[in-house]
Formats: sequence, C-alpha cells, structure tokens
Amino acid sequence: QVTLVESGGGLVQAGGSLRLSCAASGRTSSSFAMGWFRQAPGKEREFVAAIGWVAYSTYYADSVKGRFTISRDNAKTTVYLQMNILKPEDTAIYYCAAKYGSRWSLKHGEYDYWGQGTQVTVSS
Repeated sequence: QVTLVESGGGLVQAGGSLRLSCAASGRTSSSFAMGWFRQAPGKEREFVAAIGWVAYSTYYADSVKGRFTISRDNAKTTVYLQMNILKPEDTAIYYCAAKYGSRWSLKHGEYDYWGQGTQVTVSS
C-alpha cells in the first residue's frame, strides 16, 4: 500500500508559476513510477507528466511541454511538478499517481495509487 499526499496548489495569475509536491509513504521500497494527471470541470482526467524510477526518464503531454517540469527527490519518495507560464486552461484539480514498476505510463488506468488532488486555478 502506498499513500500519496499532494500539496502546492492555489490561485495564480496567467503567466505565473506554481510547484506541486507529492509525498509517497508506505510500501516505497519497491521501484515505482509516478505521474501527474489533471481534471477540469466537465472534462475527463488527462495525463500531464510522468517520471520513471530512473529520474531521467520523463514524458510530458504536448500541452505542457516546455512549461512544466517533473522531477523526484533522491529518496524517490517525493515527486514535484514545476509549472511555469501558467495559462487559464491549466485550471484543474491535479492528481498525483504511482504505479509499481520502473516505467511510466500515459494511461491513468495503469496507476495503482492516487492522491486526493490539489486545486490549481489560473486567472486571466
């Protein structure tokens, strides 16, 4: 069992920055990849970014590429999402997710654990 707790959401003006954090606890001795997804009102949950067990293995949705950066700490139990040049369309609840295994996935159905979500609101 892995518990994920997100933090760092909030209200920011367009063009601003936020950094989300996701702390994992529990069965973290096994290798696991982590991802960020988001869900806006009335829309389906969509992939944002993911990082493998090896930190250089990352992948981004086209909509955030060049603006967002995913990383994880040396202990590999905390993952971050640095969000720059935020746009109103980035407004959503952002969820952290973890899946056992070293490789990331774009598919939310392949993740084993989810955080409670953190709200990001970008005003125009």
